[in-house]
Amino acid sequence: MVLTEAAGGMVLSDEPAATTAAEEEEEVEDDALSGGAALEAFGESAETRALLGSLPAVHGERAAREVAEERFRVIMDKYQEQPHLLDPHLEWMMNSLLDLVQDETSLPGLVHLAFKFLYIITKVRGYKVFLRLFPHEVADVQPVLDMCTGQNPKDHETWETRYMLLLWLSVTCLIPFDFSRLDGNLPAQPGETRTPIMDRILQVAESYLVVSDKARDAAAVLVSKLIVRPDVKQRKMASFLDWSLCTLARSSFQTIEGVIVMDGMLQALAQIFKHGKREDCLPYASTVLQCLDGCRLPESNQTLLRKLGVKLVQRLGLTFLKPKVAAWRYQRGSRSLAANLQLSAPGEQKPLSHSLTSDGDEDYDVPEGVESVIEQLLTGLKDKDTVVRWSAAKGIGRMAGRLPRELADDVVGSVLDCFSFQETDKAWHGGCLALAELGRRGLLLPSRLSEVVTVILKALTYDEKRGACSVGANVRDAACYVCWAFARAYEPQELTPFVTAISSALVIAAIFDRNVNCRRAASAAFQENVGRQGTFPHGIDILTTADYFAVGNISNCFLVISVFIAGFQEYTKPMIDHLVSMKINHWDGAIRELSAKALHNLTPQVPEYMASHVFPALLLMTLSSDLHTRHGAILSCAEVAYALYKLASQSNRPVTDYLDEKAVQSLKQIHQQLYDRHLYRGLGGELMRQAVCILIKNLSLSRMPFKDGWQWLINDTLRSLHLVSSHSRQQVKEAAVSALAALCNEYYVDGPGEADFTAERELIPQYLAELQRPEEMTRCGFSSALGALPGFLLRGHLQQVLTGLRTVTRTSPKDVSFAEARRDGLKAISRICQTVGVKAEGPPDEVMCKENISEVYTALLDCMNDYTTDSRGDVGAWVREAAMTSLMDLILLLARTEPQLIEAHVCERIMCCVAQQASEKIDRFRAHAARVFLTLLHFDSPPIPHVPHRRELESLFPRSDMASVNWNAPSQAFPLITQLLELPTYRYHVLLGLAVSVGGLTASTVRYSTQSLFEYMKRIQKDAQLLESFSGTLLKVFEDNLLNDRVSVSLLKMLDQLLSNGCFDIFTAEENHPFCVKLLTLCKEEIRKSKDVQKLRSSIAVLCGMVQFNGDVRQKVLLQLFILLGHPFPVIRKATASQLYEMVLTYSDLVDAGVLDEVMSVLSDTAWDAELPVVRGQRNHLCDLLGVPRPQLAAKSAPGS
Repeated sequence: MVLTEAAGGMVLSDEPAATTAAEEEEEVEDDALSGGAALEAFGESAETRALLGSLPAVHGERAAREVAEERFRVIMDKYQEQPHLLDPHLEWMMNSLLDLVQDETSLPGLVHLAFKFLYIITKVRGYKVFLRLFPHEVADVQPVLDMCTGQNPKDHETWETRYMLLLWLSVTCLIPFDFSRLDGNLPAQPGETRTPIMDRILQVAESYLVVSDKARDAAAVLVSKLIVRPDVKQRKMASFLDWSLCTLARSSFQTIEGVIVMDGMLQALAQIFKHGKREDCLPYASTVLQCLDGCRLPESNQTLLRKLGVKLVQRLGLTFLKPKVAAWRYQRGSRSLAANLQLSAPGEQKPLSHSLTSDGDEDYDVPEGVESVIEQLLTGLKDKDTVVRWSAAKGIGRMAGRLPRELADDVVGSVLDCFSFQETDKAWHGGCLALAELGRRGLLLPSRLSEVVTVILKALTYDEKRGACSVGANVRDAACYVCWAFARAYEPQELTPFVTAISSALVIAAIFDRNVNCRRAASAAFQENVGRQGTFPHGIDILTTADYFAVGNISNCFLVISVFIAGFQEYTKPMIDHLVSMKINHWDGAIRELSAKALHNLTPQVPEYMASHVFPALLLMTLSSDLHTRHGAILSCAEVAYALYKLASQSNRPVTDYLDEKAVQSLKQIHQQLYDRHLYRGLGGELMRQAVCILIKNLSLSRMPFKDGWQWLINDTLRSLHLVSSHSRQQVKEAAVSALAALCNEYYVDGPGEADFTAERELIPQYLAELQRPEEMTRCGFSSALGALPGFLLRGHLQQVLTGLRTVTRTSPKDVSFAEARRDGLKAISRICQTVGVKAEGPPDEVMCKENISEVYTALLDCMNDYTTDSRGDVGAWVREAAMTSLMDLILLLARTEPQLIEAHVCERIMCCVAQQASEKIDRFRAHAARVFLTLLHFDSPPIPHVPHRRELESLFPRSDMASVNWNAPSQAFPLITQLLELPTYRYHVLLGLAVSVGGLTASTVRYSTQSLFEYMKRIQKDAQLLESFSGTLLKVFEDNLLNDRVSVSLLKMLDQLLSNGCFDIFTAEENHPFCVKLLTLCKEEIRKSKDVQKLRSSIAVLCGMVQFNGDVRQKVLLQLFILLGHPFPVIRKATASQLYEMVLTYSDLVDAGVLDEVMSVLSDTAWDAELPVVRGQRNHLCDLLGVPRPQLAAKSAPGS
């Protein structure tokens, strides 16, 4: 169950599934929902009229009919949240559709379509509202009944027609005349028996109660309207109940057919006992209850049957009891506004409302069936499904309202028994729903409030761990509903003793609950109490900060809103106590981390309380045997200790003013105790390492007077990273590196800027040695550690460290897959450059200078060509991304400090490499490259020197327009990036990147990159010089990447596109154009001895495109194609034959008219996947026909021969 605020107040929705640790709590209100809440009226009235008016024209054509139906469905679905907006329009919509139904000239298809549209409206607005609008004159009974009997119950495409007709028939049953008076008008044929109207309607209803579609629900409504009529109940009620009970008894919920039949019977019985008069139904109630007990519905696994069983049971119970309003119930105010205003007049005493109460007779005998009903409803409160529990809760509320006070109090006691920790979360949830119903109806007297509030406060924090997740979100949500209901049910003075507890519990649930629905439910309940009760401390201030939308973001709740609310002293300590007792030991690690940070933020509010009460409790919890408790407690100790240090330092006091010697000693012993108990190993070891690393960092920042064993733990953690699970590895590594940086800055300083000699002598050599380890993660860890070292430790060792890290960034055959190590090595180099700074003439062992900067450039630029792939995909992309970021940071640093160190050729290479990445196929990395490119281009404090074509670039990429570009979207990125093809400096690299994109696999990338390339080609078509330059660059890209399959296969696909779209038509006029000659040479070289089918197929397409060129080169191309026509791979032979066939059709001048038919016949009729000697014979025949020399078999057959 989920409590939310909507247009009409609070709404209940289904129970959420058990939440998991991987779930992300950063939730944002859905656009559609927030947009739906803004609707003020039915805005599609004109379109709907036109749509309904077009039905006669479109019903015969399937496509048009489906379009109209789908459009109408979309219009109606917009109003699912606010269906009342349709009310002023329902009548004309129904009339226009019923006109089509009642028109005798309408075809059956049009009638069914009209009923389908009626059903769509009913689905949105609900059938109860819709029923009133159906025509229900006496004259309507016979036609509607005839239409019903004329339907085929087995036609699965027209069930909407049957459903709506049954509803319509149920309304016509309300006419105030005896049905027998209608029978007199029926004409009878000689020898034919006349069936009365009453019997016909009952037969229809009974036949549809056992069907498997939605018509079953409408049949139950029809039965309830029919059977309770005065003329029908005398003659048919007993027999119908007998039939339905017999059918129910014969059916079994073990079969699908049985479930369908039982569903229909239970619906019908529940509707009859709901709408029938008590005196009519009472004689049969005991029999029905007895039969229902015999069905053993609670044992069924069908939720709907159990729900209908509970629904029927409560209706039977209400039949047993007299319909009266309990005189003893608690009443707040009046339903009349005038009466409320009169009561609130000064000096007036509130009178008891006798008009709503019974005669006060509390002594009547309670029928014996009531006890069984109550027992079944209490059992229903513990059902496994929410809808059953909710129905049972409503039943408990209704029944209690008709019981004497003592018996009703017993029921309340039984409901309270659900709140035992021996019970499941289902029982707690059902109990909360029942309490809310009882409170809402005034049946929970103030004398019971102390017990009820106690269990509700427990329910607000109910969370039961189940394996790797927990259950209880629905219980907490329902508890918020109880608080919401109580706010409306009781006078403020009744709840005053509990205000402090309830307000604190609701605030805690609104900001610290893991589940977003529970936070919102608590916020809504708090708001209701503030508005109705007016007694919650600082209610308005809290509501404006912790409203429905603000509590949607869990980080915002824990770290921002909590600090504001803690400013009100009534809430401060309860919030802190809740975090310590319930949240730092939570099963979800993210909640434990947020709780520790929240305690850090709350410490300034009550530092003495934190130091004297909370901190000792946390220290005790660090020794817990429970992993989660231990983890949360260590994190919290770290955060609280650092918060107390910051408070102390503000007044120039040591942290020991807050923490006594015992607390300091306990902090010191945490690491040793964990080490002694071997808790750094095993399943929880990674959590402990991460937590203690954070503790080391915060205690170092807090200047604690000890550091025993910390360096060992950091080193051992970095060395053991390969043993840590992959999902925690990054977190553990970052914690260890942060701890190292803080530890060095605090404890390894001898004087201002002077390193401790021992640390300097041992640490860096040891870390550099670790970089040679064969485990990739160890290299990652120690690379990051070297990058985090402070400047005073690096001084004198800079060259040594940079050399070690450059070794990590190089790719060698042994460690080619160590992409993460190379990435972290690059990040470390960048971070070291920022740490030591730049000084052009400085010593190379202390700062970045002209002597060592070129080595860094080389290392970073080399990594821009890392295209390593493994089972994870393009892992080299991580390296390229880190290289781009590191180059950007370095160039910006140099521009601000020593711009003369940025050489022109280096700047050009950097800009070209980044432009290449910005035109490649992976969206995320393309976007990152574009951001780096624009940052370097637009940086102006001062501008980066030597940027090639700066002026043209600034006009192509104006600063004002670039902010709105989504570089992740190929449709926006490629049109911009292909503009760089116009600049000679960038053309080679952009073309290299585009080749990979145009020849890629992702449809959107291929589409937009190809479009953008063709747009450029169209612009240069008339300029022979530009086209020559472009084609030369294209061939250069091909030549440089020969046999590099990553580029060459994609490049062949791109060449095929360019050739087939006539991009080089200008070259075809010249015989043996150098472009074609060189391209043929490269293609031959690329596919020589190749067994790559994809590459061979791409080359076939390119060779076929090259036939358009004139001169000797055409014969050479044909020869190459005929060689492929005799390839050992059948798939290649077939592909070549197919492409040749298309080529001959395309280029009419290729084959003499006299042999054209024979060539086409050979290409199309030959089985090219037959035996190779046969195929080669046909191939040679084609060579003779086209005047091409026959390919000669080499002495040693090669795949391409």
